Amino acid sequence: MAAMRTDLRAAYARDLRKWLVIAPVIGAVTGLVATGIVAVILQELWPMVMGWYLHHHWAIVPGLTLGFAAAGLIMQFFTPDPNEHSTEEVIHAYHERGGRMDVRSFVPKIAAAIATVGCGGSAALEGPGIYGGGAIGSWLWAHLRRLRLNERDRRITLICGAAAGMSAVFRAPLTGIVFALEMPYRDDLAHEALIPALLASVTSFATLSAFLGAAPLFDFASSTHFSRSDLYWSALLGLLAGLAAMAFALIFRRVRGFCIRWRAPHWLKMAVGGLLTGLCGLLFLRLYPGNLVPLGPNYEAVEAILNFHHGSLELIVFGMLKLAATLFSLGAGGVSAMFVPLFLAGGSFGTAFAQSIVHSATPDLYAAVGMAAFIAAGYKTPLAAVVFVAEATGGHAFIIPALIGAAVAYAVSGDASASADQRLHEEAGTRE
Repeated sequence: MAAMRTDLRAAYARDLRKWLVIAPVIGAVTGLVATGIVAVILQELWPMVMGWYLHHHWAIVPGLTLGFAAAGLIMQFFTPDPNEHSTEEVIHAYHERGGRMDVRSFVPKIAAAIATVGCGGSAALEGPGIYGGGAIGSWLWAHLRRLRLNERDRRITLICGAAAGMSAVFRAPLTGIVFALEMPYRDDLAHEALIPALLASVTSFATLSAFLGAAPLFDFASSTHFSRSDLYWSALLGLLAGLAAMAFALIFRRVRGFCIRWRAPHWLKMAVGGLLTGLCGLLFLRLYPGNLVPLGPNYEAVEAILNFHHGSLELIVFGMLKLAATLFSLGAGGVSAMFVPLFLAGGSFGTAFAQSIVHSATPDLYAAVGMAAFIAAGYKTPLAAVVFVAEATGGHAFIIPALIGAAVAYAVSGDASASADQRLHEEAGTRE
């Protein structure tokens, strides 16, 4: 019996019991907030705005300019630093503030994110989802300290919330876990948050699913097999996507730095960004009239690329203008993040690659590889990229080609990342 007690004490040496309560609370609260964000943007605001834009092309530029100016005014007058928000604020809080986030500007930042994305900014829901979850996790740490939480646990609650937010807005719990663990570093993981993030992510997903359903966000009928040659082509696509994503990340960092240093009112920076974003959308619709447009959350564009035929040149132009619109939207200070824009650009380039170079009968395979490769290279999150493609599209049969493409893209893109606050790896002194 003494030996058994010794073994049990060793097995439960880490105090994980507190996370059985804390992590699900973070997940449930974040899931409720994410449900509200999804309902407002995807079910109410964006369908109305997109319908208006498609029927009145002239409205795109003034609509985006005014929407971005409104977001800029909110950030300028109701937040302490208009340049700090979304994923970058969570990463900065993780590294520099011990997981502490100022939640007093929570409502204004969520409102600015809704204005940015809802009026057509080239971004999606991962920005407000990750920020909202991170802020909730940080705030709940202060109110749950009686449950034996210490200062280091605040970073864990921050990552729990970020994972829960990502899980809910994309209905992809495994993606939420992996992305949140990869997010702070370019070549490491936030290991200590694994189990708490898992519990929070699953709870958040279950909470949103109770209201909006659990079907994959971008469900499409993928093929069930691939050949050896597909693996070689996937590696080549990963190489090309990695170089393209590296160039985009470097340009984005330059543009973002310029906009931060530019001594102009934040609302004016945002208005200029909205103007240029709107011009990208208007130009594409002038070239290729239809329902495909490189603006907004673009979930409908994912379905269009995966399920309907588009010419290779149209897809390439779409991908380039999508990246340009993202550069102007987020570079100017738009309140969101670029996970879905990178995903979309990679999907359009991958489909064009399949049609023009490989002449493949399974372009969905190369769409999946392109999606994973672009996210892996642009955000330095190769595992989350592959998991997201599998979870959000239902393309589980393409995990191996997507892994190959993501690995090659991650390697050739070096340390270039769209995030300025990511660190290369965790320093030894910060480990337990």
